[in-house]
Amino acid sequence: MAGKFEKPRSREDRSPAAAPAERRREATRSAPPRPAPERRQGQPQNLSRSRGENSLPPRRPRRQRRRKSVLPVAAAAGVLLLALVVCLSVFGKEKTPSSDQPEQMENQEETQPITVTARATIASQGDLLMHATIFGEKWDGNCYVGDGKYNFDSLFQYISPYTSKADFMVANLETTLGGDSFPYQGNPSFNCPDAILDSLKGAGYDMLLTANNHCYDTVMTGLKRTVEQVRKAEMTAVGTRLSSDEPRYAVVDVNGIQLGITCYTYTMVMDAGKPRLNNNSQVEQPELVNYFSTENLPAFYSELESVCQQMKQDGAQATIVYIHWGTEYEITENATQRAMAQKICDMGVDVIIGGHPHVVQPMDLLTSTTNPEHKTICIYSLGNAVSNQRIEEMNLKTGHTEDGVVFSVTFEEYSDGTVKVAEVDVLPTWVNKFTNANWKYEYNILPLDKEQQDQWITQFNLTQEQYTNACKSYDRTMEILTPGLTKCQTYLSQDGAEQPQTEATTEATQAA
Repeated sequence: MAGKFEKPRSREDRSPAAAPAERRREATRSAPPRPAPERRQGQPQNLSRSRGENSLPPRRPRRQRRRKSVLPVAAAAGVLLLALVVCLSVFGKEKTPSSDQPEQMENQEETQPITVTARATIASQGDLLMHATIFGEKWDGNCYVGDGKYNFDSLFQYISPYTSKADFMVANLETTLGGDSFPYQGNPSFNCPDAILDSLKGAGYDMLLTANNHCYDTVMTGLKRTVEQVRKAEMTAVGTRLSSDEPRYAVVDVNGIQLGITCYTYTMVMDAGKPRLNNNSQVEQPELVNYFSTENLPAFYSELESVCQQMKQDGAQATIVYIHWGTEYEITENATQRAMAQKICDMGVDVIIGGHPHVVQPMDLLTSTTNPEHKTICIYSLGNAVSNQRIEEMNLKTGHTEDGVVFSVTFEEYSDGTVKVAEVDVLPTWVNKFTNANWKYEYNILPLDKEQQDQWITQFNLTQEQYTNACKSYDRTMEILTPGLTKCQTYLSQDGAEQPQTEATTEATQAA
């Protein structure tokens, strides 16, 4: 290793001076060859010389010749001894790195920094509650363009830059796509033209949640056709399925991270072992709908736990549960929601995202009671993405039904193979309804990006009154979400501080 070992000296540097050649030739001519005197191992090199000088008188020629013959032999022995010491020293040091190498490699593995290898942001939006005034011909809905055709692009024209930016975009399709064999209408039996899918796809949506209390509004025909049409539009439907052979979930690859996603809805009542959704008739094939009954939550927990295990077996590295629950128009979650969320957290689910109340409900950071190290991010309701639930139409006069949120969760995969929630954020939205230049009702989902608030009037063509209402919507939403959002972000920032900033992280952040 560099700097650990000194460079060995040359043999000339470490060898003693040889006897003069003249002296060696004289010793050879003066006496016949004699064996070198025997010396015990470890005997000092100059011991034989000192003994020779003390016991043999220098005046006797014979002894003088003998002394001359001993010196070159002793010198040669010294050279050999010194060479042996040097070799042992050098080769002994060369063995040191190999003996230390396993320990050094182990230490390097222990100190190897954990780096971010992939990032994926999943964004979710609330209820696409497709009332007839949005698209109905007799209601002068702007999405009806005449001659039996529809175009829903105006709904998403302002939100699409944000929804397209997400790596994976999800929304709750709270209507059916039953086709023209059923009337196109809103409440109480929702049925929307298929053209909504073209606009959703164009705005960057990737997955639609199809398990909700309106998914059976056009009975089994409409339930199955909805799944078929969503798939035909090259999006994923989760919550309902075409046959019991299909899984109740989807595992999607988002930037190399495998995410397991499932969706469940409550049922209003159970009738002879079959659910009734939205007071409709019994679901003909209940096995095609992911549902739960609050009257039998243990059965739901057992099924969901099995689904979570199946998702992991299919490669899911993190899990998200979307759930249709809660009390309509209540801006706080109820006790049943809290209890269910805790139970789902205990299963090891990473994120819970709720819907159905048609208003935004709080966020929270849950801690598993079975594994205190596990945390779950939960938002109890995303509110409405779009609807006609206006202040003037509702008994609830606070405006909360006009509000929604785009909730984003960023997952990170690390070099040790783990996947964790790294970031969460919210983008409040407000639905602006107005009469456009064609004297039709137009609905726009407005992204209330606080950093661009001074541009809202020009960006969205708002009147001063509309701008004021948008500001009120932002304040309502953030008042509900800020405590839980701060709690979640604080935890994630502290947990993330343990992971070093890496090149991959920096590039992903700059790209965003």
